[in-house]
Parts: sequence; structure tokens; C-alpha cells
Amino acid sequence: MRKLTFYAVTLFFILVPAAQADVDGIPSSATWYFHADFDAMREGKASRGVYDWLDAEVFEEVRSEIGIDFDKEARSVTAFSGAGAGPVIILDGKISQDTKDKVLALAAIDGELETFKSSGKAYYFFDGEGDGEHDHGNIDIDIDSLEKEAYVSVALKNKIVITNTQEQMKTLLANNGKIKTQKGDKNSLFVLRAERSLIQAGVKADEMEEDSDWDSKILRNTKQVALLMADLGERLGIEAQLVANEPDMANSLASVVRGLIGLTAFSDEMDEDVAAILRSTTVDVAGSVLKLSLSLDPDTVVSALED
Repeated sequence: MRKLTFYAVTLFFILVPAAQADVDGIPSSATWYFHADFDAMREGKASRGVYDWLDAEVFEEVRSEIGIDFDKEARSVTAFSGAGAGPVIILDGKISQDTKDKVLALAAIDGELETFKSSGKAYYFFDGEGDGEHDHGNIDIDIDSLEKEAYVSVALKNKIVITNTQEQMKTLLANNGKIKTQKGDKNSLFVLRAERSLIQAGVKADEMEEDSDWDSKILRNTKQVALLMADLGERLGIEAQLVANEPDMANSLASVVRGLIGLTAFSDEMDEDVAAILRSTTVDVAGSVLKLSLSLDPDTVVSALED
């Protein structure tokens, strides 16, 4: 039950902000985005234990396998996908030349690297076992295409950039790792805000493929979903907001969520720590927007991640 309760938390780290996600650098055409601020996790009071788990379980594997130390070099990671363009991943940090060399060496293991230049900066094309053809259509949150072919650049200061298309790479190299938007063109993704945010994610659910792994009755009646984890000082805060197609649907979903919380939170079989968390969860509706908020004891989160 504990694993199920903290599924969303674990999912954030599998996908692997003091600061907000830099949504100004994410195009309005993006159908999903993800941002994790490792510096904020290191420095936060409530989040330090979670960061230590991340370092021991994820970064340590990277250190031992390929010799890159994210603990020393990675400040944040941002990923997003534009409609029909495939994913973009940007790692920001104190990237050493040794790390850059290792990244390029890894990219060349299963295929040749073809060298290009744009805006005076080098980038490389990696062709793996894929057939080189893309047909993304509506987006599915999947970065497997990068395993088949990708463009990689280490030319920007303190950044490693990986894209699925050459056009994406050229634009990013020309604008220091950002996708420039037209003046007044605000990102249409649903973005949540917090002073000490650690992780943010958003998705345009109404643009997901109907046959994707993310398909569900809820998503078919949802326009956008946004998630946020923040350091609240003594506790970790999680907020989720969902924009339904219409107010009636938002109210219906809220009733379902409240019912599920009520049934599970007072079950004799429920772990008391988990039950307390569920009982503290608030569910609010404003128009078509459904909002869920809860705060978690950091030790409980770490314990759940370690189970």
C-alpha cells in the first residue's frame, strides 16, 4: 500500500526547482514538460533526505557504470516535447570537459557520430538501431526514440543538450539552450508555482494518443494536468491540478477522489502513516480546475522509496 500511495513521487524520480522550472525556455507548442532542481533538493531542509536517496540509488549507478558524477556536476534537468518533434533533454550544471568527453563517447558506442555545426557550435548525430523515421503525431510521453537516434551537443556553457531533431538542436544552440517564443506568446502548459519547488511536470492530456499507455477515461475528459513537489521546511508538499473539459467533470472527479480517500484512509488494513497522509489531503474545485494538495513527512517518503 505504501508503494501505491507514493507511486507519483517515485515516478518523478524514475523520469529524472529554490527556482521555478524555466518555462520561458519551453515552447508554447510543448505537449509535456518535466523539471527537477537538484540544487534545491540538496539545499532544502525537508528534501535533503530525498536527495540523499537519489544520490545513493540513481547517481551512484551512473558513477559506477560510466564515471559521471551527477552529485558534483548536475544542477537541474529539464525535458519537454514539442508537437511532432520528439523529446528534448537539457542537463544544466558545472559540466567538466571530462564529462563532456564521456557523453560523446557513450553516444558513439553503438553507432557513428556525424559532426555538424550551427551558430558556431558543434553538435553530433547519433544513429543507433532505429530506422531513422519518425511519425510522432499526437505526443506520447516516451523518450525511447532517443535511443534510436538523437542529436547531442556539449558546446553550450554548463549544458548538455539532447534532441530528437536537427531543427530543435539548431534552435537551442542559437538561443543558449532555450526555445525562443514570440513576444506575448505565453506557454500554454499548466504551470504550478512554489517558492522552493523541487520537481515540476505538466502535460496536455487532450493531445495524448488515444491508444497510448496514458489513455484512460479520466484523461479523455481532461485538458491538462500539472504536478509539483516543493520543500515546505519541515515537510514535503505535493500539489496536483487537473483542468477538466467542463466544470461538471471536475466536480465528478473530485467526488470520486474524496470517496476513495475516505474509504482507504479509515481502513483497518491501512498503514497509519499513510492513512494520516490521506486524511490530510485536501481536494478543491474551482470551475473546471480540480486541485489536490498534501504534505508529507520527509522520513516517510524516504522510507517508501527504499521499500
